[in-house]
Amino acid sequence: MTEDDVVDVRDDDELLTIGAFAARARLSAKALRLYDRLGLLAPARVDEVSGYRYYRAGQVERARLVALLRRLDMPLARIAEVLDTPAPGPAGDLLAAYWADVESRFAAQRALAEYLRGRLSGRNSEMYDTFEIGTVEVPAQVIITETRHTVEEELPVWIPAALGRLEEAAGECGGITGDPYVVYYAEVSMESDGPAESCVPVADEAAARAWAAGQGRGREVRARVEPARLLAFTRITKAQVANPQIHAAYEAVEAWMRREGWDYDGPCREIYFADWDAAGPQDPVCDVAFPVKRAP
Repeated sequence: MTEDDVVDVRDDDELLTIGAFAARARLSAKALRLYDRLGLLAPARVDEVSGYRYYRAGQVERARLVALLRRLDMPLARIAEVLDTPAPGPAGDLLAAYWADVESRFAAQRALAEYLRGRLSGRNSEMYDTFEIGTVEVPAQVIITETRHTVEEELPVWIPAALGRLEEAAGECGGITGDPYVVYYAEVSMESDGPAESCVPVADEAAARAWAAGQGRGREVRARVEPARLLAFTRITKAQVANPQIHAAYEAVEAWMRREGWDYDGPCREIYFADWDAAGPQDPVCDVAFPVKRAP
Protein backbone atom coordinates (compact mmCIF):
# COMPACT_ATOMS: atom_id res chain seq x y z
CA MET A 1 0.00 0.00 0.00
CA THR A 2 1.25 3.47 -0.84
CA GLU A 3 0.42 6.92 0.45
CA ASP A 4 -1.81 7.49 -2.59
CA ASP A 5 -3.97 4.41 -1.97
CA VAL A 6 -7.57 5.08 -1.02
CA VAL A 7 -8.31 3.61 2.42
CA ASP A 8 -11.28 4.16 4.63
CA VAL A 9 -9.77 5.83 7.67
CA ARG A 10 -12.45 7.49 9.78
CA ASP A 11 -12.91 9.20 13.12
CA ASP A 12 -15.40 11.83 14.28
CA ASP A 13 -14.48 13.86 11.18
CA GLU A 14 -13.81 11.69 8.14
CA LEU A 15 -10.12 11.27 7.35
CA LEU A 16 -8.93 10.60 3.81
CA THR A 17 -5.62 9.43 2.43
CA ILE A 18 -3.87 11.91 0.19
CA GLY A 19 -5.02 9.97 -2.87
CA ALA A 20 -8.68 9.97 -1.82
CA PHE A 21 -8.52 13.61 -0.77
CA ALA A 22 -6.82 14.62 -4.05
CA ALA A 23 -9.59 12.90 -6.00
CA ARG A 24 -12.30 14.63 -3.99
CA ALA A 25 -10.59 18.03 -4.26
CA ARG A 26 -9.89 17.49 -7.99
CA LEU A 27 -6.20 18.15 -7.43
CA SER A 28 -3.06 16.07 -7.73
CA ALA A 29 -1.23 14.56 -4.79
CA LYS A 30 1.81 16.50 -5.98
CA ALA A 31 -0.12 19.78 -5.64
CA LEU A 32 -1.21 18.85 -2.12
CA ARG A 33 2.37 18.11 -1.08
CA LEU A 34 3.36 21.51 -2.50
CA TYR A 35 0.59 23.29 -0.56
CA ASP A 36 1.83 21.55 2.58
CA ARG A 37 5.41 22.71 1.98
CA LEU A 38 4.17 26.26 1.33
CA GLY A 39 2.20 26.29 4.58
CA LEU A 40 -1.15 26.76 2.84
CA LEU A 41 -2.79 23.39 3.55
CA ALA A 42 -1.32 21.09 6.18
CA PRO A 43 -2.57 17.51 6.53
CA ALA A 44 -4.85 16.84 9.45
CA ARG A 45 -2.59 13.97 10.51
CA VAL A 46 0.73 12.48 9.43
CA ASP A 47 1.44 8.88 10.39
CA GLU A 48 4.61 8.85 12.51
CA VAL A 49 5.73 5.48 11.19
CA SER A 50 4.84 5.57 7.49
CA GLY A 51 4.82 9.35 6.99
CA TYR A 52 1.51 9.04 5.13
CA ARG A 53 -0.63 12.19 5.06
CA TYR A 54 -4.30 12.17 5.96
CA TYR A 55 -6.73 15.01 5.36
CA ARG A 56 -10.15 15.80 6.76
CA ALA A 57 -13.04 15.93 4.33
CA GLY A 58 -13.75 19.44 5.57
CA GLN A 59 -10.45 20.63 4.06
CA VAL A 60 -11.65 20.08 0.49
CA GLU A 61 -13.02 23.60 0.10
CA ARG A 62 -9.75 25.16 1.32
CA ALA A 63 -7.74 23.01 -1.10
CA ARG A 64 -9.89 24.06 -4.05
CA LEU A 65 -9.69 27.71 -2.98
CA VAL A 66 -5.88 27.58 -2.78
CA ALA A 67 -5.73 26.19 -6.32
CA LEU A 68 -8.02 28.89 -7.69
CA LEU A 69 -6.18 31.73 -5.95
CA ARG A 70 -2.86 30.46 -7.27
CA ARG A 71 -4.32 30.66 -10.78
CA LEU A 72 -4.67 34.41 -10.15
CA ASP A 73 -0.90 34.55 -9.47
CA MET A 74 -1.69 35.69 -5.95
CA PRO A 75 1.43 35.72 -3.72
CA LEU A 76 1.55 33.03 -1.07
CA ALA A 77 1.32 35.52 1.79
CA ARG A 78 -1.83 37.05 0.29
CA ILE A 79 -3.37 33.59 -0.21
CA ALA A 80 -2.75 32.77 3.45
CA GLU A 81 -4.32 36.08 4.46
CA VAL A 82 -7.44 35.41 2.37
CA LEU A 83 -7.78 31.85 3.69
CA ASP A 84 -7.46 32.97 7.30
CA THR A 85 -10.03 35.78 6.92
CA PRO A 86 -13.74 35.13 7.54
CA ALA A 87 -15.89 34.55 4.46
CA PRO A 88 -18.21 35.75 3.14
CA GLY A 89 -17.37 39.41 3.60
CA PRO A 90 -13.82 40.42 4.61
CA ALA A 91 -12.15 37.66 2.59
CA GLY A 92 -13.97 38.84 -0.52
CA ASP A 93 -12.84 42.40 0.18
CA LEU A 94 -9.21 41.22 0.34
CA LEU A 95 -9.58 39.49 -3.02
CA ALA A 96 -11.18 42.60 -4.54
CA ALA A 97 -8.32 44.77 -3.28
CA TYR A 98 -5.73 42.34 -4.69
CA TRP A 99 -7.41 42.25 -8.09
CA ALA A 100 -7.66 46.05 -8.20
CA ASP A 101 -3.88 46.14 -7.67
CA VAL A 102 -3.42 43.60 -10.48
CA GLU A 103 -5.56 45.60 -12.90
CA SER A 104 -3.71 48.79 -11.98
CA ARG A 105 -0.38 47.07 -12.63
CA PHE A 106 -1.59 45.67 -15.95
CA ALA A 107 -2.82 49.14 -16.97
CA ALA A 108 0.59 50.60 -16.18
CA GLN A 109 2.31 47.80 -18.10
CA ARG A 110 -0.02 48.33 -21.05
CA ALA A 111 0.85 52.03 -21.08
CA LEU A 112 4.54 51.20 -20.83
CA ALA A 113 4.27 48.74 -23.73
CA GLU A 114 2.58 51.38 -25.87
CA TYR A 115 5.24 53.90 -24.93
CA LEU A 116 8.05 51.48 -25.77
CA ARG A 117 6.39 50.55 -29.05
CA GLY A 118 6.41 54.22 -29.97
CA ARG A 119 10.09 54.50 -29.14
CA LEU A 120 11.05 51.34 -30.97
CA SER A 121 8.97 52.37 -33.98
CA GLY A 122 10.76 55.72 -34.23
CA ARG A 123 7.74 57.77 -33.17
CA ASN A 124 9.55 59.59 -30.35
CA SER A 125 9.06 62.99 -31.91
CA GLU A 126 5.30 62.43 -32.13
CA MET A 127 5.16 61.68 -28.42
CA TYR A 128 7.35 64.65 -27.52
CA ASP A 129 5.20 67.03 -29.55
CA THR A 130 2.36 66.51 -27.08
CA PHE A 131 4.36 68.41 -24.42
CA GLU A 132 4.71 72.19 -24.39
CA ILE A 133 8.20 73.23 -23.25
CA GLY A 134 9.17 76.59 -21.77
CA THR A 135 11.73 78.23 -19.49
CA VAL A 136 11.34 80.04 -16.19
CA GLU A 137 13.79 81.86 -13.91
CA VAL A 138 13.67 80.82 -10.27
CA PRO A 139 15.39 83.11 -7.72
CA ALA A 140 17.69 81.82 -4.98
CA GLN A 141 15.70 80.40 -2.08
CA VAL A 142 16.21 78.90 1.35
CA ILE A 143 14.97 75.32 1.49
CA ILE A 144 14.59 72.61 4.08
CA THR A 145 15.04 69.12 2.69
CA GLU A 146 14.75 65.42 3.41
CA THR A 147 16.89 63.02 1.36
CA ARG A 148 16.43 59.31 0.91
CA HIS A 149 17.68 56.44 -1.22
CA THR A 150 14.43 55.01 -2.56
CA VAL A 151 13.26 52.83 -5.43
CA GLU A 152 10.52 53.77 -7.87
CA GLU A 153 7.67 51.86 -6.23
CA GLU A 154 8.30 53.65 -2.91
CA LEU A 155 8.05 57.17 -4.35
CA PRO A 156 4.24 57.52 -4.17
CA VAL A 157 4.45 56.86 -0.43
CA TRP A 158 7.68 58.63 0.46
CA ILE A 159 7.19 61.89 -1.49
CA PRO A 160 3.90 63.00 0.11
CA ALA A 161 5.07 61.83 3.54
CA ALA A 162 8.38 63.69 3.30
CA LEU A 163 6.83 66.86 1.88
CA GLY A 164 4.16 66.71 4.58
CA ARG A 165 6.82 66.57 7.30
CA LEU A 166 8.73 69.44 5.74
CA GLU A 167 5.64 71.60 5.28
CA GLU A 168 4.76 71.06 8.92
CA ALA A 169 8.30 72.03 9.95
CA ALA A 170 8.16 75.16 7.75
CA GLY A 171 6.13 76.84 10.49
CA GLU A 172 9.32 76.91 12.57
CA CYS A 173 11.28 78.35 9.64
CA GLY A 174 9.31 81.50 8.82
CA GLY A 175 6.66 79.78 6.68
CA ILE A 176 6.51 78.36 3.15
CA THR A 177 7.60 80.71 0.36
CA GLY A 178 7.27 78.57 -2.77
CA ASP A 179 6.09 75.32 -4.32
CA PRO A 180 7.52 72.08 -2.90
CA TYR A 181 9.64 69.97 -5.24
CA VAL A 182 11.67 66.78 -5.47
CA VAL A 183 15.23 66.66 -6.86
CA TYR A 184 16.61 63.44 -8.36
CA TYR A 185 20.40 63.16 -8.07
CA ALA A 186 20.52 59.77 -9.81
CA GLU A 187 18.08 57.42 -11.49
CA VAL A 188 15.22 56.14 -9.38
CA SER A 189 13.78 52.93 -10.83
CA MET A 190 13.05 49.35 -9.78
CA GLU A 191 16.81 48.70 -9.81
CA SER A 192 18.27 52.10 -8.86
CA ASP A 193 17.59 53.92 -5.58
CA GLY A 194 18.52 57.51 -6.29
CA PRO A 195 18.99 59.38 -3.99
CA ALA A 196 16.05 61.79 -4.14
CA GLU A 197 15.58 64.98 -2.13
CA SER A 198 12.22 66.45 -1.10
CA CYS A 199 12.43 70.24 -0.75
CA VAL A 200 10.22 73.00 0.71
CA PRO A 201 11.21 76.70 0.32
CA VAL A 202 11.03 78.69 3.58
CA ALA A 203 11.51 82.30 4.67
CA ASP A 204 14.04 82.27 7.52
CA GLU A 205 17.48 80.80 6.81
CA ALA A 206 18.74 81.00 10.42
CA ALA A 207 15.60 79.34 11.75
CA ALA A 208 15.79 76.69 9.03
CA ARG A 209 19.37 75.80 9.93
CA ALA A 210 18.47 75.68 13.61
CA TRP A 211 15.54 73.37 12.84
CA ALA A 212 17.75 71.04 10.78
CA ALA A 213 20.42 70.95 13.47
CA GLY A 214 17.84 69.89 16.02
CA GLN A 215 16.55 66.89 14.07
CA GLY A 216 19.28 64.49 15.09
CA ARG A 217 20.08 61.42 12.99
CA GLY A 218 16.60 59.94 12.56
CA ARG A 219 16.22 61.24 8.98
CA GLU A 220 18.63 62.83 6.54
CA VAL A 221 17.40 66.43 6.75
CA ARG A 222 19.18 69.70 6.12
CA ALA A 223 18.71 73.39 5.38
CA ARG A 224 20.52 75.10 2.53
CA VAL A 225 20.31 77.91 0.02
CA GLU A 226 19.35 76.76 -3.46
CA PRO A 227 20.98 79.10 -6.01
CA ALA A 228 19.00 80.93 -8.67
CA ARG A 229 18.17 78.66 -11.59
CA LEU A 230 16.92 78.86 -15.14
CA LEU A 231 14.60 75.90 -15.63
CA ALA A 232 13.42 74.25 -18.83
CA PHE A 233 10.12 72.61 -17.97
CA THR A 234 6.90 71.06 -19.14
CA ARG A 235 3.64 71.02 -17.20
CA ILE A 236 1.89 67.67 -16.76
CA THR A 237 -1.42 66.45 -15.40
CA LYS A 238 -2.03 64.17 -12.44
CA ALA A 239 -2.55 61.23 -14.80
CA GLN A 240 0.79 61.94 -16.51
CA VAL A 241 2.71 61.77 -13.23
CA ALA A 242 2.36 57.98 -13.42
CA ASN A 243 4.87 55.87 -15.34
CA PRO A 244 5.59 55.76 -18.22
CA GLN A 245 4.01 59.12 -19.08
CA ILE A 246 6.32 61.02 -16.76
CA HIS A 247 9.36 59.46 -18.47
CA ALA A 248 8.05 60.75 -21.79
CA ALA A 249 7.79 64.23 -20.24
CA TYR A 250 11.41 64.13 -19.08
CA GLU A 251 12.58 62.93 -22.47
CA ALA A 252 10.54 65.62 -24.22
CA VAL A 253 12.27 68.34 -22.21
CA GLU A 254 15.69 66.82 -22.90
CA ALA A 255 14.96 66.57 -26.63
CA TRP A 256 13.90 70.23 -26.63
CA MET A 257 17.11 71.19 -24.79
CA ARG A 258 19.25 69.47 -27.43
CA ARG A 259 17.30 71.06 -30.23
CA GLU A 260 17.44 74.56 -28.75
CA GLY A 261 21.09 74.51 -27.65
CA TRP A 262 20.73 74.16 -23.88
CA ASP A 263 22.94 72.13 -21.54
CA TYR A 264 22.30 70.63 -18.10
CA ASP A 265 22.99 72.89 -15.11
CA GLY A 266 21.92 70.63 -12.27
CA PRO A 267 19.79 67.59 -11.44
CA CYS A 268 16.24 67.20 -12.72
CA ARG A 269 13.25 67.88 -10.51
CA GLU A 270 9.48 67.69 -10.16
CA ILE A 271 7.72 70.80 -8.84
CA TYR A 272 4.31 70.22 -7.28
CA PHE A 273 2.11 73.33 -7.37
CA ALA A 274 -1.44 71.95 -6.91
CA ASP A 275 -3.48 70.26 -4.21
CA TRP A 276 -2.85 66.63 -5.15
CA ASP A 277 -5.85 65.17 -3.32
CA ALA A 278 -8.28 67.69 -4.81
CA ALA A 279 -6.94 67.40 -8.38
CA GLY A 280 -8.60 65.27 -11.02
CA PRO A 281 -6.71 63.05 -13.50
CA GLN A 282 -6.58 65.78 -16.19
CA ASP A 283 -5.74 68.69 -13.87
CA PRO A 284 -2.19 70.14 -14.10
CA VAL A 285 -0.30 69.36 -10.90
CA CYS A 286 3.43 69.19 -11.64
CA ASP A 287 6.27 70.73 -13.65
CA VAL A 288 8.99 68.36 -14.86
CA ALA A 289 12.10 70.52 -15.05
CA PHE A 290 15.84 70.63 -15.72
CA PRO A 291 18.15 73.48 -14.66
CA VAL A 292 19.76 74.68 -17.90
CA LYS A 293 22.53 76.86 -19.25
CA ARG A 294 23.59 77.67 -22.78
CA ALA A 295 25.60 74.89 -24.36
CA PRO A 296 29.17 75.90 -25.27
